This record gives sequence, C-alpha cells and structure tokens, in this order.
Amino acid sequence: MSIHNADVAEAFEEIGDLLSIQGVNVFRVRAYRRAAQIVRSLPGELAEMGGPEEYDALPGIGKDLAGKIAELVRTGHLAALEKLRRQVPPGVRELLSLPGMGPVRVRALMTKLHVKSRDELRGALSAGRVAQVRGFGPVLQESLRKALAVKVTTNIGKRLPLSVAAQYAEPLRRFLASVPGVMRVEIAGSYRRGRDTVGDLDVLVCAPGSVNVSSALRHYPDLRGMTAAGSTKASGVLRNGLQFDVRVVPQQSFGAALQYFTGSKDHGIHLRRRAQERGLKLSEYGLYDGQRRLAGDTEEGVYEALGLCFIPPELREDRGEVEASEKHELPVLIERADLQGDLHVHTEATDGHGSIEDMVAAARARKLSYIAITDHAKYLGIVRGLDADRLARQCEAADALNERLGGFTVLKGIEVDILEDGGLALPDDVLGKLDVVILAVHSHFDLPEARQTTRVLRALERPKVSIVAHPGGRVLGERAALALDFDRVLEAVHERGCFLEANGQPLRLDLDDVHIKAARDRGVLLSLASDAHSADQLLNLEGAVRQARRGWARKEDVLNARSLTQVRKLLRGQ
Repeated sequence: MSIHNADVAEAFEEIGDLLSIQGVNVFRVRAYRRAAQIVRSLPGELAEMGGPEEYDALPGIGKDLAGKIAELVRTGHLAALEKLRRQVPPGVRELLSLPGMGPVRVRALMTKLHVKSRDELRGALSAGRVAQVRGFGPVLQESLRKALAVKVTTNIGKRLPLSVAAQYAEPLRRFLASVPGVMRVEIAGSYRRGRDTVGDLDVLVCAPGSVNVSSALRHYPDLRGMTAAGSTKASGVLRNGLQFDVRVVPQQSFGAALQYFTGSKDHGIHLRRRAQERGLKLSEYGLYDGQRRLAGDTEEGVYEALGLCFIPPELREDRGEVEASEKHELPVLIERADLQGDLHVHTEATDGHGSIEDMVAAARARKLSYIAITDHAKYLGIVRGLDADRLARQCEAADALNERLGGFTVLKGIEVDILEDGGLALPDDVLGKLDVVILAVHSHFDLPEARQTTRVLRALERPKVSIVAHPGGRVLGERAALALDFDRVLEAVHERGCFLEANGQPLRLDLDDVHIKAARDRGVLLSLASDAHSADQLLNLEGAVRQARRGWARKEDVLNARSLTQVRKLLRGQ
C-alpha cells in the first residue's frame, strides 16, 4: 500500500483532533495541525523523498514528526495514532463529522454531559440538556438535529480537491501504463478539464483486446475493491474512497473516447447535437456518416470534422466555447511560460519558511524575473505580522538585495488584513511607501453578504491598494466562499484600476473559473499568484495558471505576464 501526502496530513489532523479532545497541551496540538498544513502544501510526494533526514529538513516538521512520517510511509500505520484511537471511544470520534463539531465542542459535550456517541447526543438534544453547554446555541442545535437524522455515509463519492485527487490519480496512471501491451493512458473527466474538485476518475487505456486490464488492477496497491470487471471496462474504489472507471479503447477510437469522456456533459451534448444537424453521429467510438467513419483516432480530427478548431479541455463547459471555435475566436490561453513574476510571496519574517534570498533563488530557478515580498501585516498574531518598524527594515533589506542582484528585482509589498469594518491593519502613510499592497480577508468569514461586501468596498476606497488576494476566501473542502456581491466588488476594482488575484494554493484555487472570466470580460487584470510560503511552493503558479485558463484568460489578461517596467507603471496607476 502506497502512502500519499494526503494520508499523512489526515493522520496528523486526526492526532490533533484526538489530542484536543483529551485536553492536552495546545502547543502540541498546533504542531500536528501545522505539520498537516505543511504536508498538504508539498509539491512532491513524501514517499519519493529520502527518508527521516529529508523530512526533518522540511520547515516546521522536526525530528519527532519526521520519524512519524517515516513510520507511516514505510509501514502504512502510525502507532501514536492507533494508541489515541484506543483511548478515545469510536462514538466520540464520529461526533467530529457533525456540522460545527470541532474537538473543543466534542470535549465540552464529553466533560459536561458525558455524551460519547451520536445516540447519546440525540438524547441530550431531545432532553434540552445541550442548551446548557456554552457555545451550543439554537442554530447549532437545530443543525445537529438535522445531521443526526441523516444516515451515516462513507467518503465514497465525495469530491476531492484536484491536488488531493492527483496524489491518487497519477500513481494509477503510472501503474496502468506499466501493464505490458498498454500503449497510452489518459485520465479524462473533470480531472483533465482541471476542475478545482474531482468526484471520480475516468481513465482511458489504449491497448489491444488481448490486454487484461481488469486482472492487472486487482494487484494495484491502492485498490480498496473492484465493483465491475470486464474485458473492456473495469470499475472500483481506491483506498481513499475515490471511485474510478477504466475503459480499454482501440487506437482508432481513442481520440473520440478521450473527447467523449473528458466532457463536460453539456459540452458533449452540444457537439452531438451539432453532429446530428449535419446528418452525422458522434459517440465514444468515433464520428460517422452512416457506416463511414470520418474521425476518431485523435481529438483534433473529431473537432475538425465538425467544422471546429480544437477546444482545450479547460474550456469544455458549454459556456460559449463551441460558438467561439466555429468563428475561430477561441482565446490563446495563458501558459506558465508567459509569467514573468509572482506578486504574492511570503518569507520567514511572518508565516513563511525561507529568507528573501531563498525565495529569490527559487524564483530565478523557475525563470521569473521579479517577485513581490508580501508578508503579513501585524494583525493576525499567529503569523507574527509585521508592524511599521519591521516592515521598514524588510524594505531596507530588499533595497540592499536589489543593489546586488543582476537581472532580477524584489518588489516591496505587504499582505494587509481587511478588518471587520473595512479598515486596514496598517495606515496609509506606511502603505504608500510600498510597491505592492495586497488586501485580504482573513477573519469574520461568516458576515452576511451586505456587510461582507461593504467591508471589501470600504477597503478598496483606501488610496494605496494594488491587489485583492484570494477574493472568495474559500478553502476547498473546509470553508465555503464568502457571501459577497462579486459584481459590485468587480466594478469597484475596475474603477480603482486595481487587480484581482487568482491564487494557486492547492486548497484555495481562488478565484474560481466563473469569476475569472467575469473579471477578464470586464477588463480587470489578474495577478496569478503562488502565495508561496516556502521556495518549493512557487510551483503553485501552475495551479493559478490552470484556473486562469478555465476562465478563458489570455496572456494579455494577466498582470504578471508583463515586464517589470510595465508592472511598475500599472501598480502606480499609469
């Protein structure tokens, strides 16, 4: 059984939850939670690293946690977690899955009401005893009643963030490609379209009929179980609950099958309707005129035979891409190679790992010519934010570094919190000395739409504003997007000559594709940002580019696809 980063992160998060339920030292709990965040953000698999010494060198890990990672990667088990599971009853652990029930609230129910299972919680709610516990108001109580009335389900079929799905999809691809006789393997569906979350995997295998893929899959280490097995199709569930369908396709039909199973459903319906209007039939087997096969071995051939230009997978959502293709008006989508800089980068001065020099070296290695150092302003105590004095010293360090650098520039910036009333965490005279001022919401996520929108609009009224970072405020699988009137915010950003960020952090991918296209159509430039907190996280730019492509963004729609001279002028409002 192979262990992926997501498995390690989930184990550390569960340890943090169980320790918190037991009421142990809060710093110990935070260490596990922080380690889980670090592991989730790693661009490469822990299992492919060199072992405990390399794990120990990771920022925020340390020798003890490195040893636990090594144990889990090597054996598939973690003794410390199994011990905690024995100490905390299974019924208590189940309570964590209920809405609003973090470990602190679970512990409160245990210690004050002796509630240790879903049934006991149901009884305590019926008796009115839960209302006696602080933090359990009427809204939460009603939410718990509704959740307890629903039958417990497994994680099978749950949508996963694309970055998590990739940790299971790519090993499956490699395994199938290694089967003797297999010529090509592609993962289609929402995975290929680059959607931010993935519900299942559609895998196409190009191979002759003599290749028994179903038999090979039974030996796949990450397999939980098979649900169907035939000569041309196999279905199953991976260990993390991700469902998959594998189809064996002959070479002459591979292009048609890849187009068909890539989707989306609406895009496919549109193409099949177009074929019917021309007296043709389009299916996963090819494009036919009666019995005569017109296309099918390549996707390009299918689109061409339908009178269309090739449509990139990211655009196949039936949002006008077919009409644009017919008119030869499809955009030339942004590529990672088009980016010249990154305008959202953190260092060890706040919650990052690595010096300015470290981040510069990593950026140069990735063919960038400038970065903006945008550490957090002093507001969120957990990240040791910069006050005016520390920020001034960091700016002096950046100036001194720029004097030594050749062909690379460090821009001076800050990521400043938007306060609940729309104020900013630093005054205008301090912000006015910087090249880049990033606004971000990091608190009060649950404000009603009117208040949340007013809050952001007030922040945009400040005289020194550059970019609104991760505007939706979402964390995939953990926190929904802010209740925000995006049209009003977009209009304010346009009027101010500011920019919107498409954040490439794997669990953010924020803005989403719909809002990216809205910004592009309104003429608001996008900043594609890594939001890197360590050197290797500059790879997050790939995720930002993928999101931008789904939103139809071109090179000319992207702020940091421009030269430093052009970016400086735009940041100054010229």
